[in-house]
Amino acid sequence: MNENNVALITGGTRGIGKAIAQRFAREGYNLVINYVSDKTDLKKVEEEIKQGKDIKITFIKTDVTNMQDCESMVKKAIEVNGKIDVLVNNAGITKDNLLMRMSEEDFDRVIEVNLKGTFNVTKNVIPYMMKQRKGRIVNISSVVGVSGNAGQCNYSASKAGIIGFTKSIAKELASRNILSNAIAPGFIETDMTSVLTDAVKENINIQIPLKKMGTAEEVANAVYFLGGEENTYITGQVLNVDGGMLM
Repeated sequence: MNENNVALITGGTRGIGKAIAQRFAREGYNLVINYVSDKTDLKKVEEEIKQGKDIKITFIKTDVTNMQDCESMVKKAIEVNGKIDVLVNNAGITKDNLLMRMSEEDFDRVIEVNLKGTFNVTKNVIPYMMKQRKGRIVNISSVVGVSGNAGQCNYSASKAGIIGFTKSIAKELASRNILSNAIAPGFIETDMTSVLTDAVKENINIQIPLKKMGTAEEVANAVYFLGGEENTYITGQVLNVDGGMLM
């Protein structure tokens, strides 16, 4: 069995998730990547993530809102690799609207995927990390989980919940040398922001001291910093990757 470190990344086939997978791949980690869409071209994604590295990637289709699905995914990850060193909870969705116009279904769905999904996956991973007395958990939150944002009460609530969850499990798991931290990205160049008009993007950049949006790679570097082996004494923290926007 390959003795490489192993990272489990949810939502790891596109955007920030794929950049995170590429970052860990570059360091020689074997990867377990969760995805949900049947339209995903796994062969192409695998090539883009590996970038010539001799690592093993296992793709597992999983609905993170389903506890049994998550249990099966983690069991499969352990069967293939024997361990999970790093968990990155990245899977997430948005269904934006003003509160007055937001449906109950859209509120529930965002909480279910973003917050409950993080709970489901983490709950199934931690018994293995506790047994090996080592692990790193990095949860992807958002600056709007700290500051709030008009038109995103469901998304902001889910991301604020992730911060509280992260800090709580950091306290629970510290005695087993399992570190839990959150990354709070600001405005990042992804498929979601690519549809914004130039005028909207310009208005966003005015609010950012660095005067530009971040990249998925910059978020991935922060995730690796907290999830990699060199982090031995940082836990229960939220690292904003936002160009100084929330200073």
